[in-house]
Amino acid sequence: MAGHIQDRWYKTQTNADDRSVRVKSDRYGTGLRYRARYVGPDGSEKSKSFPDGQKRLAEKWLTNTASDMSRGHYIDPRTARITFKAYAEKWLKAHTADLSSQIVTEQRLRLHAFPVVGRRPLDSFRPEHIRELTRALEDNPAVSDAYARNIYGDVRAVLSAAVDDGLLPRNPCSAKSVRPPASEQRHVVPWLPAQVRAVRAALPERYRTMVDAGAGCGLRQGEIVGLAEDAIDFEGRILRVIRQVKLIRGKAVLAPPKCSKERDVPLPSSVAEGLRAHIDACKPVETELPWRKPDGPKVSVRLLFTNTAGGVVWRSNFNTQEWKPALAVAGLIAEAGADGRYESAREHGMHALRHFYASVLLDAGESVKAVSQYLGHTDPALTLRVYAHLMPSSHERTRKTIDGALSRNEPQ
Repeated sequence: MAGHIQDRWYKTQTNADDRSVRVKSDRYGTGLRYRARYVGPDGSEKSKSFPDGQKRLAEKWLTNTASDMSRGHYIDPRTARITFKAYAEKWLKAHTADLSSQIVTEQRLRLHAFPVVGRRPLDSFRPEHIRELTRALEDNPAVSDAYARNIYGDVRAVLSAAVDDGLLPRNPCSAKSVRPPASEQRHVVPWLPAQVRAVRAALPERYRTMVDAGAGCGLRQGEIVGLAEDAIDFEGRILRVIRQVKLIRGKAVLAPPKCSKERDVPLPSSVAEGLRAHIDACKPVETELPWRKPDGPKVSVRLLFTNTAGGVVWRSNFNTQEWKPALAVAGLIAEAGADGRYESAREHGMHALRHFYASVLLDAGESVKAVSQYLGHTDPALTLRVYAHLMPSSHERTRKTIDGALSRNEPQ
């Protein structure tokens, strides 16, 4: 057994016969009696106190500590007392994700995780505490299913980092009794071609070709806003998705596409014609923006889509002033109320153009791998999870095949 047990209720003295005897100390009968002491891997002394009658428990604790050190599972009790909030804030500063992702993650943790588990020391985490967090997220009417799962994912990532740093023996989120917040599987309902055309026609002329880029090439809104002249290869009939415009702390910046996945997308003739006509009517504007973060190096590009003042198309302004009125004209949402505001229309945002693009390709028999590549998904599995229900059904083919096999007259 490493270390030793100190009995603080007694002390050793030398009597008149020069013999060592145990006598009661000044602390006799008060406080925790036993103090288990050992030297940690860093060379400093560690200890833990136990009450009267628990000497065997103190010895067992020392034995387990020695075993953990020999197996490389030892966790310094002092460093493990850091709270989840303090460690998460430290983790965020060293997070490798881009700045906008850090901001979003910090906001989710601050608003929803810290109030529940923020003060809890890391070494005290048990699966029950994660179950309590999950229940709190599911019971909060202001937190959607998808948002709750994002918060849970952030907490899991912080605790995984704590395990890697030697502050936790295992991640409580990995326990069999712990599950992420429940989510309702909602199937994407893609727009019809007539709806795409109606929304396009209802937009001001300078913004109509943005619909072509979304519905015809599957670009995200930020990628459409960041589309520049150098990304279009009319001769090769390729559209190169190499950047997007993001808003970080209220400032527009240029950045790589989501997950830094640059990609080449086939450029259909109809989209190419629309882009040519747009470039003739609205000349590309030389625009200088910081790269990746507000204080990043300046990058100059010739943007295809700009606002009426020749500046960057701000997503919030565009969605409120241009996109929602077009949705109302197309009959996808109700007209604005007496206060001039439109109803929430998350399912009819510009992302609906990507859903349309994916649905058309899958319905035509394009492979999931190709669609995933064109959309810039991290892997085809994500594409399948979102769009599997839009793929052509094999039910009728199966029926005909089996009927043909069973009704075939074999020769005697």
